[in-house]
Amino acid sequence: MSNGEKWSLENAAAGAIAGFSTVAVLHPLDVVRTRFQVSDGRGGSCLPLYKNTAQAIYSIARMEGLRGLYAGFYPAVFGSTVSWGLYFFFYSRAKDRYTKGSDQSLSPGHHLVAAAEAGALVCMLTNPIWLVKTRLQLQTPFNQNRPYIGSSDAVRTIFKEEGWRAFYKGIGSGLFLFCAYEELRKIAINLKSRREKTDLKDGDRLLNSFDYAMLGGASKVAAILLTYPSQVIRARIQQRPSSDGIPKYLDSWHVASETARFEGARGFYRGITSSLMKNIPSASITFVMRSGFDVAITITREWIACITGALHSTKLWGICLESCFKKQ
Repeated sequence: MSNGEKWSLENAAAGAIAGFSTVAVLHPLDVVRTRFQVSDGRGGSCLPLYKNTAQAIYSIARMEGLRGLYAGFYPAVFGSTVSWGLYFFFYSRAKDRYTKGSDQSLSPGHHLVAAAEAGALVCMLTNPIWLVKTRLQLQTPFNQNRPYIGSSDAVRTIFKEEGWRAFYKGIGSGLFLFCAYEELRKIAINLKSRREKTDLKDGDRLLNSFDYAMLGGASKVAAILLTYPSQVIRARIQQRPSSDGIPKYLDSWHVASETARFEGARGFYRGITSSLMKNIPSASITFVMRSGFDVAITITREWIACITGALHSTKLWGICLESCFKKQ
């Protein structure tokens, strides 16, 4: 296995561990955000009307218990772990391909292309997971449809009732975060290197945990503000059809036109408070843990190299001593 392939696998492991670690604590906010996103305030929905994030959490906990607050938890954990792991793996491979294995830095254009390429591949592979998560999070005791009994039952039912294309409803959003992070990271490295007059090649070492937390949070804020309308559209189009099998929305354009017509601009930002409350710390923790994992991998690699070198030197020394004794 080449050094580039090893580094790609290490990045995948770092991303997977970081993604997994942030879901459990913040998942109730994800449930609240999803329910706010699909609530158009026009009635005809099985979801209760929530006033704000705190009231929504209290209401869900009181009426549905812990199960309601953690609806869709397993696909959320699996999706977060897989998506971050795959993203860092594909992104590292793309960068290696564009640099052709050399140590030269990528141009901003190549950074964006590599990030978009990795993001597109991740979206194609994980969109079914996010659709199942959304469906499970929108289930309430007031649903008219037969409820999904877990993730596997949801997959079987969706495939049986709607076909495989249903798993790719709402695909096309979620790429901006990755591009924003890499560009913000590059800006931070440039600014900090100018202040400390350090070579840009050591940029990763210039960033401490606080810097990574700020980068993760800032990139997530930028991504949310710029892409949130598309997230609302995706959540609404991923809703389960009514009991008669008729979906509420035909396509993304239908969602956008209906939302603008009945709710105005505010409709495209429903649930943004709970989204920010969830995603800013989530992104910060993810990138802090990923950077820490990278440092740990680097230290471990150097330690193994030192041990290997020492053992090799000891072996050579033993050969020399043995040769000297034979001559005597």
